[in-house]
Amino acid sequence: MLNNTNDNPQNSANDLSHQEDDEIDLADLLGTLLDNKWLIITATAVVLFIGMAKAFIDPPIYKTDAMLQIQEQSKSSLLEGLGEMTDLMESKKPILAEIELIKSRMILGETAANLKLNTLAHPKYFPLIGAAMARRFKSSATQEFAAPLFGQDQYAWGGEDIHVDNFSVPANWQGKTMTLVADKHGYFQLLKGEALVLEGQVNKLTQKKIPDEKEPVTLFVSMLKARPGTQFELVRQSDIRAIDALKSVITVTEKGKASGILELTTESSSPELAVRTLNEIANIYVQQNVDDKSAEAQKTLDFLQQQIPKLKEQLEISTAALNDFRTSKGSLDLEQETQGVLQGVVELQTQTTLLQQKRDELRQRFTITHPSVLALDKQIARLQEQMIGHEKKIETLPETQKVILRLSRDVQVNTELYTALLNNAQTIKVAKAGTVGDVRIIDYAVLPTTPIKPKKALIIAIAFILGLILGIAIALIRKSMQRGVEDPDLIEKQLHIPVYATVPFSEAQKNMRKQFKTKDASQSYRPILLAVDSPEDLAIESLRSLRTSLHFAFLEAQNNTIMITGPSPSVGKSFIALNLSIVLANAGKKILLIDGDLRRGYLHKELGVRRENGLSELVSQTITLPEIIHKIPSANIDFIATGATPPNPSEILLHNRFAALLETIRKQYDYVIIDAPPILAVTDAAIIGRLVGATLMVVRAGVHPMREIEQANKRLIQGGVRTKGIVFNGIVKTSSAYGAYRYTYQYDYKSRKH
Repeated sequence: MLNNTNDNPQNSANDLSHQEDDEIDLADLLGTLLDNKWLIITATAVVLFIGMAKAFIDPPIYKTDAMLQIQEQSKSSLLEGLGEMTDLMESKKPILAEIELIKSRMILGETAANLKLNTLAHPKYFPLIGAAMARRFKSSATQEFAAPLFGQDQYAWGGEDIHVDNFSVPANWQGKTMTLVADKHGYFQLLKGEALVLEGQVNKLTQKKIPDEKEPVTLFVSMLKARPGTQFELVRQSDIRAIDALKSVITVTEKGKASGILELTTESSSPELAVRTLNEIANIYVQQNVDDKSAEAQKTLDFLQQQIPKLKEQLEISTAALNDFRTSKGSLDLEQETQGVLQGVVELQTQTTLLQQKRDELRQRFTITHPSVLALDKQIARLQEQMIGHEKKIETLPETQKVILRLSRDVQVNTELYTALLNNAQTIKVAKAGTVGDVRIIDYAVLPTTPIKPKKALIIAIAFILGLILGIAIALIRKSMQRGVEDPDLIEKQLHIPVYATVPFSEAQKNMRKQFKTKDASQSYRPILLAVDSPEDLAIESLRSLRTSLHFAFLEAQNNTIMITGPSPSVGKSFIALNLSIVLANAGKKILLIDGDLRRGYLHKELGVRRENGLSELVSQTITLPEIIHKIPSANIDFIATGATPPNPSEILLHNRFAALLETIRKQYDYVIIDAPPILAVTDAAIIGRLVGATLMVVRAGVHPMREIEQANKRLIQGGVRTKGIVFNGIVKTSSAYGAYRYTYQYDYKSRKH
């Protein structure tokens, strides 16, 4: 079987249509961007300027780092031989715990206090640009401070500095900005808002009791460089606020996995402060680690020193008891077999007592279910079982040997325990003195010389890209919001009404109207007639095409009257009516132009005649036909103005005399053209349309959505009027493909005053 998929004409047509649509969309997109090139350029320039300003204004940010090593604790030569006693002083901490310890309030709080980070003091700069200009000022021997700009000498402009060593305020003043104003000879004033708090001098502690406050205000300024009148901003933060601020700029990370190397980093606009901060944190952390290790040894030593006096007392009591027994019984010695039993009992008793002491020490830190405590309990239980066997042997000895064995056992056990505790206490003292901790500083922070931010080139590049994107986005949004029909073919397809002419926007007409508005009032009036002054204009050429279309259209018309209307105001229907009349007159036709817009008609202004004595007066029978017809020699047409605005325009047009008027005048002219009001604004066009031979609807390119055009046509149909054709007016050729055109308009319709 043959596969004829590719030979299907319908498939080929669809593929071609899709390809053409893609090309149209791409061309339309490119055209939209070209049409809005100045908008895109402007948006890009504005955002680029903002980016450049940001790169100039943002303070430089410096970054520095320090490095610590967390070591596994090893026993030094001084600690060798301590055995399990030194093991109790050792503890391994997870690296994450060390990181959290560094960022704890214990470490950062001491750092903030030592560096006085709870006190913020800096010059007061002019908004936006002041700080940037001050940074770029370099003091010299001839100019210590930058000259104030804009007469704003209360601001710092460069060269000013302040150091505050002590600043305390009442608790409810913390976090509030106060103002220090420099004066001559090192004097200054401290203000809270506009109120004077205190007056002081550099290098002198100043304290002021504040009414209704428990705490006084204390201030010590160690250095003040400024012109008299220059203001500085002082803020005393709460300690917790200062700690949180410090914590937010400190980063602690482990370099590598399980390396034990910690890297501390911070960023600040002051490189000196960044270095001091990291080094202070590192030193405090190391000292805290040493203190922690020393504290563990001290706890063990305290426990031993509590036990030593008790053992000494027990030793003295047991020794006295043995001596008393020997004195009463005479000099007695233990037999050789009894000596062996005594040695075993003493050894077991000593071990049991030492283990019991270790257990008591561990119980101060751990519960009875801790593995270390349970292990000691098992060892003690085994020793006690062995002790039972020795106790049985002792029971078989003679009574005298049993007594002297027990007394000798107590003396030897207490002696060995007492000696062991003394040795351990002395050893721990040595270990405590040699404690160095398991943390060391590998690298201290060093003063950075190059800021890491702002990255000016990157900011400017991003600003350029964002500006470009913003401009393109605005252009596309404007495009999407313009719902007006831009392609006359859509009207023909949707309404099945032919488009008789597409009339381009006339720059010549625009320029003529500008000249008319700026013309000296003393100059004689001259009508604005594009068909007369610029007969070769493309708009007039399009009306000639319309003239040809009308010639064939009127072969089937019931009369020679043409009504020109539109969906809404400002579509150019009066322009079409006037210039179409002139074009028809130039073809040798006798033309009568009637301004049928009794509310807002303005053709009389275009032709330089009076509005009074026109259509409304004629229908009202206050004047005769010859009196209302104006001859326009320059246009070679006759014209009837609207006349005075009647209170009821629709009733005037519904009157039988209006229909009779049209019946009379159409016999005297080849064409009668009526400029009617917009159909969606009022119903006048539907009234006039029933009396004419052809109705033309003027649609302005890019202004009317298809639904509005459909509604206008529907309104005419409901009034019994059939639209003969469409005049697509105001086309402006743009860079957008296939004639994309843009407009805006205001949809209102009120009676025009004359």
